[in-house]
Amino acid sequence: MARRAPSPQIRARDTSLVLLAVAATVLEYGGDEDLAIAALLHDSVEDQGGKARLDDVRTRFGEGVARIVEACSDSLADTGKGERKADRRPRKEAYLARLRTADEDILWVSLADKVHNARTILRDLRKPDIGEKVWARFSVDKEQTLWYYRSLAQIFCEKLSNQLSDELREIVEVLKAEVAKPVVGRRRTSSG
Repeated sequence: MARRAPSPQIRARDTSLVLLAVAATVLEYGGDEDLAIAALLHDSVEDQGGKARLDDVRTRFGEGVARIVEACSDSLADTGKGERKADRRPRKEAYLARLRTADEDILWVSLADKVHNARTILRDLRKPDIGEKVWARFSVDKEQTLWYYRSLAQIFCEKLSNQLSDELREIVEVLKAEVAKPVVGRRRTSSG
């Protein structure tokens, strides 16, 4: 059976599934309605409209949800209008710094998102048709991606110290081990 490239509708559905998975995780761990709504909207500001989208979230869902969504965003740039996000490394370092002082509700939404993302990376890394190509999704090399997820896991384990933060730490360790394995069928180089 021939496989076709995913259509835009499938990509949109996949994005919706990610948002639902993050919201379901928040609810599974005892989050309330506002946390679930924030989980559904956590990417909306940085991916779909920047500050204008944040104002819309605030108007529709209230200050509490908007505060969480803003805190879970690493950029308020409206890339659809040509605004540029800050360079990746400083943007991620600033996000990590904000997490170190964030309220528990912000940490829960962010943690649910990062666990889902890390699970997806690991799952796709292990798929024969994707494997090492999973790292091409990122604007940086796999070492920088793993640095970010290790840093996240450390912060979440320090701030929340719960089953979900432990799961993120464990996934990151497995990812690190998977990356260290030789790639079958081709020679590994120092750059991966």
